[in-house]
Amino acid sequence: MISEIYSDPQITSPEEALRFENKLSKISHLLNMQKQIAESVLQYQIGQTLKTLGITNIGTPFPPLLFRTTKLPNQLIISSRDIIKQEKSVSLRADITLKEIINLENDVEENLNYSALVVPIGGISTYPTMVINTMDLKYLIEIVAHEWIHNYLTLRPLGIRYTASPVLRTMNETTASIGGSEISQAVIELFYRDLIETTQILPRTFQASFLIQKPIKLQSFDFSKEMYQTRIAVDELLAEGKIDEAEQFMESQRLHFWENGYQIRKLNQAYFAFHGAYADEPFSAAGKDPVGDDVRLFRERQTSLASFIKKISWMYNYNQLRIAARTY
Repeated sequence: MISEIYSDPQITSPEEALRFENKLSKISHLLNMQKQIAESVLQYQIGQTLKTLGITNIGTPFPPLLFRTTKLPNQLIISSRDIIKQEKSVSLRADITLKEIINLENDVEENLNYSALVVPIGGISTYPTMVINTMDLKYLIEIVAHEWIHNYLTLRPLGIRYTASPVLRTMNETTASIGGSEISQAVIELFYRDLIETTQILPRTFQASFLIQKPIKLQSFDFSKEMYQTRIAVDELLAEGKIDEAEQFMESQRLHFWENGYQIRKLNQAYFAFHGAYADEPFSAAGKDPVGDDVRLFRERQTSLASFIKKISWMYNYNQLRIAARTY
């Protein structure tokens, strides 16, 4: 906005823009001071909730729950074209422009013959964890808890083997998503009961996204189920070797989502390779991948979230999960 004021030939007094810039700088400084207090409060509240849920037995979370809200890097996701599989994930700078994003994706697809997509992310499980700036309290708590679970798993077999296979990545991400959602709900119930009726989480595809606008949700359109059915159809086309047909279908579906209020910039194999790992809901971009089903089934058969997280954290292959989830 400030650059527009300076560039607008109709505005003859740049001093006004300077005053606006100074005012904005002061507000930003005030917000940064308050942010540190807010982060400390949330760290305490989430820590107390983890203790209440029995996820930590030593009176305080371990590893300690520390996070910082900040601008996050974007991720370049690269997938094969003939099968939905994440081949590479590359961190990009946070301030990359949309033009640069499109050029990068086109370069990968034209020169390497892969499917590429740059996606925004909600958090990174560094230490302290880095999470997105957002005004949605429930979503913020969910992301903080999600990334803490990743740190918790990193000290155990499931987290150690995160990159060993796409299956283990899905087990990790789905576990963190289930746990993050339940912990967030528990924090709201313990400390922010007045927000219970007003908070709402959008489908994961639209969380933390700066490339699309907030969707206008039409009552007759089920985003999750439509994405689930799209993934199934794409998998079937790719299994038959019909790569071009699958890509044409995804583009037609992207337009269909757009017409129903979900402004997806690009729908391709890389899109599903990234979003398909978050299979915490029955209908998702994971399609018929059974891994998410088994993680959810295993959660249902545990008496508590603590039991679920502690038991699955010691698993190091999918066969262990499959047996545990399907054994009565």
